[in-house]
Amino acid sequence: MTILCHRHRFIFIAVPKTGSHSIRFALRDLLGPEDEEQVSLFVSRRIDREGFRGVQHGHQTAEEIRGSIGAEVWQQYVSFAVVRNPWERFVSYVAFMMRENGTFRADPRGAMHRVLDNPQRQSRIHLRPQRDFLVDQAGHCIVNRLCRMERLQADFDELCRNLALPLIPLTRRNPSEHRHYVDYYDPELVERIGFLYAEDVAMLGYDFGC
Repeated sequence: MTILCHRHRFIFIAVPKTGSHSIRFALRDLLGPEDEEQVSLFVSRRIDREGFRGVQHGHQTAEEIRGSIGAEVWQQYVSFAVVRNPWERFVSYVAFMMRENGTFRADPRGAMHRVLDNPQRQSRIHLRPQRDFLVDQAGHCIVNRLCRMERLQADFDELCRNLALPLIPLTRRNPSEHRHYVDYYDPELVERIGFLYAEDVAMLGYDFGC
């Protein structure tokens, strides 16, 4: 759910499975008719710009958004995204995608291994590394602020202060039901996720267990 807020001059880049809907619901009352959203869950809204047309999800990368609105506008706005521990994010993804059939609840480790063994059957956009949503083609982070899901309310409050917005309590939206993520891992899974998201780990500074 990409948000282009011209009224308050900010851009929200929605990294999948990082509490994006909590952010959107918090901000929705601040948006005016001139503001733009690309969202598919709960409501369907589309941004009528090159690069957005025909896309059925709201998880555009920072590079894609900048290319669509232009570098000059991008520089004038505050861009932000939420990031998350990659090992926790993967558990959240598997639990969410298998919430209807009970596969994750019945055999969480088996479900996680099967997702890794069959990536072609999974949602590519949701499995994509977080780094891909944050950097330009040269690998430089072009997003002004990264809020961490582990301290999301505090980071979001700081963002709101800097944007001169009211402080808004966040509520859980579209959550995955699972215990603390470390409970679901065996040594092989820890290694595989660390390898899959090595660039996220290096860029964002996460470790397993933190």
